Amino acid sequence: MIKSGRLPKPSLLIVLAKQFTIPLYRLPKPYKGIVNCFARTIGNEGFRSLWRGYIPGVISDVSFRVISFGFNNYFLTLTNFKKDKDGYWKWLLGGLGGGIFANLATHFVVYPLDYAQTRLANDIKTNNKIEERQFKGLIDVYKKTIRSGGIAGLYRGFAISCCKSLLSTGVYFGIHVIFRPFMLHWVRSQDDFLAAPVMAVGVAVCQKMATYPLDTVNRRMMMTSGEVKYQSSMHAFAEIIRNEGVKSLYKGGGELGLVPHFDD
Repeated sequence: MIKSGRLPKPSLLIVLAKQFTIPLYRLPKPYKGIVNCFARTIGNEGFRSLWRGYIPGVISDVSFRVISFGFNNYFLTLTNFKKDKDGYWKWLLGGLGGGIFANLATHFVVYPLDYAQTRLANDIKTNNKIEERQFKGLIDVYKKTIRSGGIAGLYRGFAISCCKSLLSTGVYFGIHVIFRPFMLHWVRSQDDFLAAPVMAVGVAVCQKMATYPLDTVNRRMMMTSGEVKYQSSMHAFAEIIRNEGVKSLYKGGGELGLVPHFDD
């Protein structure tokens, strides 16, 4: 239940970072920052709106951990390489391959929940008494999405999301392999209390900034499910850069960096 204590901030950061995907009739005036987003959301929709998307977020978070653990054990038993028997590289590649397949399989199972959380988080109202939300809840998101785009509509942006996940893992291990020796040399001791937190924060920030353009495209694909605005992730990349510039791929990146653990 730890997630219930930190969910309002990530939910609003999804809105703040992806506000350009919200129709103008729902958000005629952009948010100026996280404080403005908090104030306007509470003023227009009430305090409870801070937990918009809470249910699919929690289900996704718990399901990912449980399913990933099961898939990881399953794929590792398929290879079952031993370091002393099969050699280091065969054992290493077998472990990496099993981990990658487990991650992708788990991602496929929980992706509709991530999609629902994004749609619910961005389903805002600017006037609490007049406007109605597009979705009434998790089940309603699925019903309307399937009605307009079929089952495939729940998986809009899935490919680019998988690439984001793999890149994030690569950045994580790459930074640890390359920079950890320098970090340990800098603090001069593995027992130094600064080593772990500095390394953790640095890795998390680098992960988010390296994968943020992919996340932007991923959320755009989610928010346009049922439409024909983007034909594919590559088409979305090209259209965003052509119409809005490269900087638009990092819109909201600073705010989302406040919660580097979110969405991992």
